[in-house]
Amino acid sequence: MFLLRRFILGLLVMAIALSGCSLDQFRTSAAQVPRIVVSSLSDPSTFNPVTNAGANDVLAYIYEGLLTTNGVTGDLEPGIAESWEISDDDLTITFTLREGLQWSDGEPLTIDDVLFSFNDVVFNPKIPSSVQDIMRVGEAGAFPQVRKLDDRRLEVRSPEPFAPLLRFAGGLEILPKHKLQETITSTDSEGNPRFLAVLGTDTPLDQVVVSGPYRIVSYLPSQRIILERNPYYWRRDAAGNPQPYIQQVVMQIIQEDAASLTQFRSGSLDVEGITPDYFRLLKREEERGNFTIYEGGPALTTSFITFNLNQATRNGRPLVDPVKSRWFNTLEFRQAVAHAIDRQTMINNIYQGLGQPQNSQMYVQSPFYLSPEEGLPVYDYNLDKARELLTSAGFKRNSAGQLTDAEGNRVRFTLITNAENPTRAALGAQIKRDLGELGMQVDFEPIAFNTLIRRADDTLDWEAMILGIGGAPFEPDGGKNTWSPDGRLHMFNQSPGQGQEPIEGRVVADWEREIYRLYVQAGQEFDPAKRKELYGEAQKIAQQNLPFIYLVNPLALVAVRNKIQGIKYSAAGGPIWNLYELQLVEGERIEG
Repeated sequence: MFLLRRFILGLLVMAIALSGCSLDQFRTSAAQVPRIVVSSLSDPSTFNPVTNAGANDVLAYIYEGLLTTNGVTGDLEPGIAESWEISDDDLTITFTLREGLQWSDGEPLTIDDVLFSFNDVVFNPKIPSSVQDIMRVGEAGAFPQVRKLDDRRLEVRSPEPFAPLLRFAGGLEILPKHKLQETITSTDSEGNPRFLAVLGTDTPLDQVVVSGPYRIVSYLPSQRIILERNPYYWRRDAAGNPQPYIQQVVMQIIQEDAASLTQFRSGSLDVEGITPDYFRLLKREEERGNFTIYEGGPALTTSFITFNLNQATRNGRPLVDPVKSRWFNTLEFRQAVAHAIDRQTMINNIYQGLGQPQNSQMYVQSPFYLSPEEGLPVYDYNLDKARELLTSAGFKRNSAGQLTDAEGNRVRFTLITNAENPTRAALGAQIKRDLGELGMQVDFEPIAFNTLIRRADDTLDWEAMILGIGGAPFEPDGGKNTWSPDGRLHMFNQSPGQGQEPIEGRVVADWEREIYRLYVQAGQEFDPAKRKELYGEAQKIAQQNLPFIYLVNPLALVAVRNKIQGIKYSAAGGPIWNLYELQLVEGERIEG
C-alpha cells in the first residue's frame, strides 16, 4: 500500500505540503487560462506508473484505468471503459471501451493497448512491481486471463474467486503499446527489458504519452511541473464541453512546510495540506484568506517505525550487522521498543492533539478493522514493561547506564526517515529520546526521500526506518504487496527485484507466511463477515510480531481557496479527486 496510493482506481491524491515558489513568472499574456497551483514534497522519480516505487503525485493526473473511483463513496465509476458486466460465478468481467478514445499524441487508444498493459507489462515476470503483486490470485499467485472479444470488448477471467478483481483490474493504468512495445521486446546489456528504465524524468516530454486528463508540458527539476489539459481526453459534460474545465495545473516542488505555508498565506497557492502545528494559525485566517479548511477524519495512511529483519547476505556480506540483526529479530526487543514509545506525548506535542494512537495496518474507517476491544493487541506506554522484556531477552544496562546485549555489545543503531517530512523528523527526535530512557543509543539521520527509497527497495542498506504506507482505502487486499514475502513493499524483509543484485540466506518467518496466507484467503472470500474474520486474524498476528510498530494516525486536514468550486473532500480521495468537474469562480482565475 506504499507509498503507494498508486493502485487505487484513478484517485487524484494531493501531496500534503505545497510549494513556496513565486508565481510572478507565470503572469504572462495568457492571462485568462484557468489554472490552479498545487505542490509536491519532492521531484518525481519516474513517469512510469508500473516501475514507480514511492509517492509520485504527478502520475495521478496523467494516467487512467478502465474505471475510476468516487473519492467519497468508494464506488467504481466508468473510466476508459464505459461499462462492465460480471458473470454469475463472479470469475469473469467483460469491459466495454468507449468509442473514439485517443492518446495524448492523438493516436487511437484501443483494446490492444489494454491487452498490452496487462499481458505484456504487468504480468511480465521480468518486470516485477507492486501492481503485479496485487494482481496475483490465490496461493499459487496466478494472474487473471485477459483476452480480446472484439474491437471494443475485453474479458478478464480469474482462475479462482477473487473479491477485488473488479477494483484492481479496473484501476490498472493503461499504457501506449505504440510507444512502449519495443521496450518490452528489447533488453539492456544485462538481459533486462528496457521497459524497466523507460519513462525516466529525463524523457522528452512529447514522448510521455498518456491517457489521463492532463499531460506534462514542462518540468524543471526541483522547481515545478506544468500540466495542461489533454486535448484528446474522453470526458465531456452534459452539454458536450470538454473536461476538466481547469486547463492547467502547476505543481510546485518544495521540501519545506514552512515555505509552503508562507506562500499559501500570501495567496500564491490554492491548496495547502495542513499539518497539526499550523492548524490553529490557518483557522484564524480562514475568512480573511478566503479559503475553507476541510476535515476528513483520520487520515488513510499509516506511520510506523520498522527494523530491517533481513538476515541475508549479498556478495558474502550481511545486509545488516549480525549483532544488530539478532536484536532486531528478537521479538522481545521489538515489543520493548513498542512499549517505550510515548505515543500520547507525540499526539499532544507533535500533532497538537489532532490525532489518535495507531495500532493496525487497517484504517479505522474500514469495515475490516479490528479494534482493541475486539482483541487487537496494543502496546501502551510502559517503561517498566519494556525493561522487563529486555531483561528476559538477556539485555542489561552497564555501569554507565548503557543498554547492552548478553555478549556485552552496546545497543546502538541508526534510524532514518525522509528529511522533507518535518512531522517524521519530529517523531524520530522523540523516538531517540524515548529509547534513550532504556539505555539505547539511536543515531537519527533524516535523508532525502528518493535516497531512502533506494536504500529500502534496492540496496537494502538500512537498520531502522520511520515511514508510512498509504493507499487502498476501500479494498484491504491492496495491501497484500506489503505482506507477501516476495512483495515489493515487504520492506522489513525485502527480497530483491528484477535487475537487482541477488541475496543469499534470506529467512522468511512462519508468521510472515501466515499473514500473507490470510490475505490471500480473505481476497478469495466474498462474504464480508468471513473476510473481516480473516483480516482480523492477520491484524492480530502482525501486532503480536511487530514488523511495523505503528505510531499516530492524524486527522486529514486541507485548506482550499474558495474560488475553486465543487470540492468534495474526503480522506480517501483528497481535495481534488474530482478535478475534472471543478471550476474557478469567474474573476478569480489565477492569471497565467
